[in-house]
Amino acid sequence: MLGRQPISEERWNVLEKTEQFQEVTVKSEPIFQGKIISLQVDTIQLPNGGTATREIVRHPGAAAVLALIDGKMLVVEQYRKPMEKFQIEIPAGKLDAGEDPMTAAARELEEETGYRAGRLRPLSAFYTSPGFADEKLYLYIAEELTKGESAPDDDEFLAVEAITFEQAQQYIREERIGDAKTILAVYAWQVYRLTGEI
Repeated sequence: MLGRQPISEERWNVLEKTEQFQEVTVKSEPIFQGKIISLQVDTIQLPNGGTATREIVRHPGAAAVLALIDGKMLVVEQYRKPMEKFQIEIPAGKLDAGEDPMTAAARELEEETGYRAGRLRPLSAFYTSPGFADEKLYLYIAEELTKGESAPDDDEFLAVEAITFEQAQQYIREERIGDAKTILAVYAWQVYRLTGEI
């Protein structure tokens, strides 16, 4: 294979061991189809020959933005019904069908905060809850920000704020910031403050 290193014997051993534990789908039953998510129950064959069920949430994915301006991070505060409390989060939103995550990140930043990014750089991409969902979240850093007009969705009620690093840390301690994407963004910001690189 051109341009690829041969797989070492040690790596082959790892691959063989992990393939032994793969779960094979025997049957998939759709349960619910909503505007954002769908739910299915899969019957799977276990490595030992037995069967089990897996409840799986399908999600189109999402994009989020770490936006820094004048040494502060742009956040939005909104009521999160699943937790029945307000949360402070970085701007984010789900991907439309076939949408490029960077396009979604730019859109969500402007819709939620009113700021446009002259440039977006990818920071990370991760699965939010791989035990039961396939949602993949793409995190970007926004640079060269200019002020525009916010335009949140009709059912979205947000308060926009620019917070200091110290405030972000305090909000994490108080669980006003409690979601993975925002905590990861704060840690990325901390690295940036210490090293000048992100």
